[in-house]
Amino acid sequence: RLEKKATYEEIKHAIKEESEGKLKGILGYTEDDVVSTDFVGDSRSSIFDAK
Repeated sequence: RLEKKATYEEIKHAIKEESEGKLKGILGYTEDDVVSTDFVGDSRSSIFDAK
């Protein structure tokens, strides 16, 4: 549970910032149209699909 309410836009922004910051190479972020096979061989542990 969150301490305060957050919009989906705020959540996406926070995840994108972390994926480009201290979690770069671990957490991915995409707004592209993708399917599961697009991630085969991807070295990141998790990818957030913002769509």
